[in-house]
Amino acid sequence: MIAFSGIDGAGKSTQIELLKTHFEQSEKKVELFWSRGGYSPGMMLLKSLFIKKKEIEECDDSAIIIRDKQFSKPLIRKTWLFLSILDLIYFYGIYIRFKELLGIKVICDRYIFDTSIDFRLNFPQEKVEKWYLWRFLIFFAIRPKRHFVITIPVAESIRRSALKDEPFPDTLETLELRLKDYLAFIAEKKFTVHIDGTKEIDDIHAIIKVDIL
Repeated sequence: MIAFSGIDGAGKSTQIELLKTHFEQSEKKVELFWSRGGYSPGMMLLKSLFIKKKEIEECDDSAIIIRDKQFSKPLIRKTWLFLSILDLIYFYGIYIRFKELLGIKVICDRYIFDTSIDFRLNFPQEKVEKWYLWRFLIFFAIRPKRHFVITIPVAESIRRSALKDEPFPDTLETLELRLKDYLAFIAEKKFTVHIDGTKEIDDIHAIIKVDIL
């Protein structure tokens, strides 16, 4: 399993697609897996059972206000986080391992650490990283063979988000906090590969291909 992390606009999606194409040209089976705590496949399926498809797809200011109001209730917030972590345990602990046993190369768009940042920024009062269930996720989850963390300056992230017309981009303050966390993660984890996202797309792809050989 190969994972990609980084702030918005860093170029993760572009490099993931290039790597997928590289594997396919080498006649290797490959599957992309996108995950974000609370928005992983299992949680999206659960939401579809209780929420109309139109309501899931709509993400305007009023929907965000309603969501924030719901999450202000401790029981709803804790239940949502609990179910979100259970879903990640299944996908990172069982699903991806099963795919690898079948000989499929799995490329993860985001990894557990990305969700850790999300939870820390969005639910600071819960201190999710101290939960026993979260610790079990860290213990049980499959480790990436390579974890590429692509970073760019905050100003560049904002510029790229504007070019892509992102509907709800992170604020300057949030981006700065995210970048700080990613750089700290890179410094303490030996299995990460730090990539400068301001380099040319082809140059980054070449670095990734050389590293995974």
